[in-house]
Amino acid sequence: MNEIHPGLLFSLLALLVVISAFFSSSETSMMALNRYRLRHQAKSGHRGAKRAMELLARPDKLIGSILIGNNLVNVLVSVIAGSVFAQAYGELLTTIVLTLTLLIFAEVTPKTIAALHPEKIAFPASLVLRPLQWLLTPLVLLVGSISNGLARLLGVEPVVNSEAEHLAPEELRTVVFESGALLPSKHKGMLLNVLDLDQATVEDIMIPRNEVMGVDLEHTAEQILQQLAESSYTRLPVFTGDINQVVGILHLRRAAQILRDGPQNFSVARLKSFTDDPYFVPEATPLPTLLMNFQKTKRRMGLVVDEYGEVMGIVTLEDLLEEIVGDFTASPVPSDDQEIIATEDGWYRIAGGTSIRDINRTLGWHLPTDGPKTFNGLAMEYLESIPDGNISFYIQNYLVEIEEVSNTMITRARVKKISS
Repeated sequence: MNEIHPGLLFSLLALLVVISAFFSSSETSMMALNRYRLRHQAKSGHRGAKRAMELLARPDKLIGSILIGNNLVNVLVSVIAGSVFAQAYGELLTTIVLTLTLLIFAEVTPKTIAALHPEKIAFPASLVLRPLQWLLTPLVLLVGSISNGLARLLGVEPVVNSEAEHLAPEELRTVVFESGALLPSKHKGMLLNVLDLDQATVEDIMIPRNEVMGVDLEHTAEQILQQLAESSYTRLPVFTGDINQVVGILHLRRAAQILRDGPQNFSVARLKSFTDDPYFVPEATPLPTLLMNFQKTKRRMGLVVDEYGEVMGIVTLEDLLEEIVGDFTASPVPSDDQEIIATEDGWYRIAGGTSIRDINRTLGWHLPTDGPKTFNGLAMEYLESIPDGNISFYIQNYLVEIEEVSNTMITRARVKKISS
């Protein structure tokens, strides 16, 4: 070795350090690849991504090939440098210099670059790694069998977990939330709302029965026709005396002929002939299930019933879609019939029947949703009674001032979020 020209020797050592750096960066870059981005690129026809996916299909073989090659090169560097420089500079100095050289130029620097730019390193490296893996297959199998045997002795089954690459809903929610500018904020909100559907049931979004507008067949013909002519809703439940005695759902498009005929030709039987059979939905139905059922049955409205069969309210496809895309209609001018009205100094005037989910979604608040579904229910749960007058109290870090109270509920209150 001493007869080799010093320049050639340094060139050989430099080449071996570069090869070691290649193996180190290849290992880090292959493991740092985003698997979902990699699949997308491979499906789009990217050759480098396809090669990387083939190699990552058997990570044990890939890592084995890289580590065998890397260790062989590092051992070769140590042997050459040790035999040449140990006598001239001493073993201690040679060891320190060699360790620092390999650590800086063959480990830390290439791995740092590979971690920051995995695709730029992994895709070209796959051209070398694929034939190298084939070439080292016998040695990889030998080392792998011994390693797997030791793992089993330690109680670890060396089996690739295919489910580890799958995302749980909470993980997918984090991915969407952390997407930054890659997704428009509106689209990001819709995706998060879709993932949150599992956390809500029909009871959370239904229109309560005291707010349901329907056609009572016990009314006079003139009253019914006037209601049909002035209704702002497309579909109306038709019932006899009480909504629990529902006979069908009337689409106002079908009621045009009844309106043209006038009260003199009106008959309950004819009105019933224009109705569809009612569709009943249990109040505990999860929203994804409701969406699928609406799609399967071609329905746009359901009557929500409790465990005793009593009608609790109605739920529409529009209510369900608003959980995903937000409100379809919004008035820029506040009016008395709005459920949430912004006032001065961070106060909001909120109707008692407003859904807590709507309040949280609209204002970005975090009122508790694991109990009552409306603000009136939440307030009365905290007060444990219907207040006698206009009082104020706290619900967590929200200051509530009662403005209007009826005999049965809190109809309107002013609410403000405070810092603590």
